[in-house]
Amino acid sequence: MQNIFNFVARSIVISSLFLSCASYEQFDQITENTEIPTQTYKATYNQTWQAVLEIMQQYDLKTNNQEAGVVKTRWIDNTNQLNFNEAFGSQDMVKAARFKLIINVIKGFRGAREVSKVSVFKRQMVEKDFLQGWKVVRTDSILENTILYRIRRILDRERMIKKIEDKKAQQELDAF
Repeated sequence: MQNIFNFVARSIVISSLFLSCASYEQFDQITENTEIPTQTYKATYNQTWQAVLEIMQQYDLKTNNQEAGVVKTRWIDNTNQLNFNEAFGSQDMVKAARFKLIINVIKGFRGAREVSKVSVFKRQMVEKDFLQGWKVVRTDSILENTILYRIRRILDRERMIKKIEDKKAQQELDAF
C-alpha cells in the first residue's frame, strides 16, 4: 500500500513539473519573440501619468498605482474583434478571446531634464475550443503602439496649451 502511495505521489509531482515547464516554455517563447512597446517622453512623471490616466479611462481598471507607476486592466473580451480580423485572413475563428493591458510609467532624467518612460504590455489569450482551453498568443502590437501615440498627442496638446497661456500672460504683462 505504501509503495502505491509513493508511486502516485511521484507521478503527481512529475506530471505537475512537466505541465509547469511546458507552460513556462510557451510563455518564454512568446516573450523572447516579442518586444514590449516602449516610448520615452520629454515630460515630467506627473504629466505623463495624467496622460496615461486620460487614455485608460475608457478601460475597466484593476490597478491604478501612481507610486509604483503601474496601471492594469481587468480581462477585456475581444472575441468579435479577433474574429472580424480573421474573417479576412487564413486562420480559423476563435471561440473566445480576451486581453489585459499592463502599463508601466518610470521617472528618469536626461541630463538635468526630467523625462518619463512608458511601456505597454498586452497579454492576449484565445480559446479555439473548450478542449484546448485558453492559450497565450502573440499580440500584433497595434493597440500598444496606439496607446503610446495617444499619450504623446496628449502631452503635445498640453505643451501647446501651456505655451499659449504663457504667451497670453506675457502680453498682459507687457500691456500693463
